[in-house]
Amino acid sequence: MGKTKKQQHRKCTGLFITGTDTGVGKTYVAALIARQLCQEGLRVGVYKPVASGCRQERGRLVPEDALNLWEAAGRPATLERVCPQYFAAPLAPHLAAALEGKKVDWAEILSGARFWQSHCELLIVEGVGGLMSPLDEDHYVADLASRLGYPLVVVTRNALGAINHTLQTLIAACAFEDGLPIAGVVINDTLPPGQDLSAEYNPRELERRCGPPILARVHFGAKEFDRKVDWASLATPGKDLDQEPASEW
Repeated sequence: MGKTKKQQHRKCTGLFITGTDTGVGKTYVAALIARQLCQEGLRVGVYKPVASGCRQERGRLVPEDALNLWEAAGRPATLERVCPQYFAAPLAPHLAAALEGKKVDWAEILSGARFWQSHCELLIVEGVGGLMSPLDEDHYVADLASRLGYPLVVVTRNALGAINHTLQTLIAACAFEDGLPIAGVVINDTLPPGQDLSAEYNPRELERRCGPPILARVHFGAKEFDRKVDWASLATPGKDLDQEPASEW
């Protein structure tokens, strides 16, 4: 007997990649995870539901972060499936959309996730900015993370302020609705060695102060994590998107 649509949805596990801010390296880390999982033989899906600040190329917009994710995962489906909504201005998505006379479509965000849940074994979802970055007039990135139900991988920039930014993000995740599941933290070195003294101390301080584990560190320019991480074991099945949530903001 063939699998039903809902059975296929339950089979797919996932991770939700978020960050302590914009520009912390979420896409770089998500691409490393996707590439590793593909090398391990998993059928990986990647989803960047909304993007802004996209570059122009030959008269059309290119969602570069989504393109990098798509290539890291071996180009599954199409780039349009990876990022169905993208805009030019480097602003929060709903503001960037408004400049083009458009609106971010929440229903399309969820339908895009449904597609991937039935077309891959493990789905990597990347948010925009941080957890409390707005997606549209009514929803934040945290709303999407909550609706999907995948564990968070929090990417933090290894620079001055990392301790405060990371702890604030973890507190926000725990306080949002009934609490968002957290797989752990990835420390990303965005500067060459020696340019920020705090980079020597942040990893130890974060190990000591964070409740969730420090999963890995990415040294500046590295093509792999500093340790072996079993990402597939951290991924869990998401929520049933065909079922209406009990409440939404």
